[in-house]
Amino acid sequence: MKKYTGLLAVAALLSTTTLVSAETLRWARAGDALTLDPHAQNEGPTHTIRHQMYEPLIIRDVTGAFEPALATEWGPKADDPNVWVFKLREGVKFHGGEDFTAEDVVFSFERAKTENSDMKELIGSIVEVRAVDEYTVELVTDGPNPILPSNLTNLFILDKGWAEANNTANVQDFEGGEITYATTNANGTGPYKLQSREPDVRTVMVRNDDYWGRDQFPMEVTEIIYTPIQNAATRVAALLSGEVNFLQDMPVQDLQRVNDADGLVVKKAPQNRVIFFGMNQGADDIEADNIDGKNPLADVRVRKAMSMAINRDAIQQVVMRGQSEPAGMIAPPFVNGWTAEMDAESSTDVEGAKALMAEAGYADGFSIRLDCPNDRYINDEAICQAAVGMLGQIGVKVNLDAKPKAQHFPLITDGKTDFYMLGWGVPTYDSEYIFNFLVHGRESDIGTWNGTGFDNDDLDAKIASLASNTDLEARNADIASIWRVVQDEALYIPIHHQVLNWGMAEGVGVEVDAEDQPKVKYFTMK
Repeated sequence: MKKYTGLLAVAALLSTTTLVSAETLRWARAGDALTLDPHAQNEGPTHTIRHQMYEPLIIRDVTGAFEPALATEWGPKADDPNVWVFKLREGVKFHGGEDFTAEDVVFSFERAKTENSDMKELIGSIVEVRAVDEYTVELVTDGPNPILPSNLTNLFILDKGWAEANNTANVQDFEGGEITYATTNANGTGPYKLQSREPDVRTVMVRNDDYWGRDQFPMEVTEIIYTPIQNAATRVAALLSGEVNFLQDMPVQDLQRVNDADGLVVKKAPQNRVIFFGMNQGADDIEADNIDGKNPLADVRVRKAMSMAINRDAIQQVVMRGQSEPAGMIAPPFVNGWTAEMDAESSTDVEGAKALMAEAGYADGFSIRLDCPNDRYINDEAICQAAVGMLGQIGVKVNLDAKPKAQHFPLITDGKTDFYMLGWGVPTYDSEYIFNFLVHGRESDIGTWNGTGFDNDDLDAKIASLASNTDLEARNADIASIWRVVQDEALYIPIHHQVLNWGMAEGVGVEVDAEDQPKVKYFTMK
């Protein structure tokens, strides 16, 4: 697929669309959605695009508060704490004209629980989904689940009949390279309809004037032209020239330049996301190093030494131009379980790191490959480049391999990387989400992003109990004890909490969402 990297190419691309007016949102960011299949990938930019066309039962507004979407009421059943009841919005239609009913919710949840789904961890506690009547659904869990609604804000509903008619009742096997009708087509209930889709080039959506919330939300944008532009300088040039009027993934080196430009503004907010490195400690030997017969990452002293070699303040000041907050744990401050004490535990100590390396038997260091995305996080490749030099000070010779996220992420989920960058947002605002994906041992429906090889049965049992523990004080104590293990074992090397900067024309009205998920139905256009 041809990629547009030059400003002229972007200009030519945008000029081919007819309805370019004050009501057109010309939106760009570094990367594209990986797929439109509602359940194939649990990834931020992918969810963001799908949020314009598909809807979950519940969403979060820009403050993080719950807001009704396809469900108008929800709560535990009065006589059975293992059952959540959802009253569905009536009179809603899919883009194809089909009626939205409980049947579609049952179908979508059952689809999302299947093997190829990247959403199955979020609803692992659900053992049955049943339609009570046309507009009432019950979710039966394997024990009381006090935080279930938090897991549903990116769980999209699609039309059962449409999926079956287009041979896409099954979730796309994304890791296996499968392409299905749902990969590039959509039929949701959302505020915008898909008009055209060219992966990695352009996605065009138009306003759904039959949307159930047409009179409840501004919905002043009539057309969305979404253009992924990987090159940072080209993204900014497109905004400065007016070819783009809304830009995510603002390069930090250009913030002042954009803010000073006539007719443009930069809006900033802390993001609910941490950037970190993962290390494969579970293998007896790893392929990406020069040590035969053993795995240096299996020694906690080595992992701690590598963390101590990272100068987070330097990354904040030089690479991020102040647009980050150094992190000592892989939970954002928004999340239940985060503490200021743990978030301050990472410190730079090169001499101490060298001593730990020598104590572990690696005084001369070793070489290893670092896998890094180059189109997903703010300055992701530049962060990795900085880490290469820092780790070199303690004898860890790093060969950097940076590639687009579509090629990078499968390395983690398929267990084909030993040292890698990952960023993690927490849409549930609870530590259980982090533990399920990143700490729990890897199984078919849990721990799918845990590329560390860490697997502790006792800890897994404690993680599993979080979904059904209604004693919040005891639950929080368990969360704290799990974090203590994560910290003491140095499972990951936290780098920083991301700070969001969105650039836009002054006439575009939107507040920065901590989830980095702008929902265009809220936008105003002047």
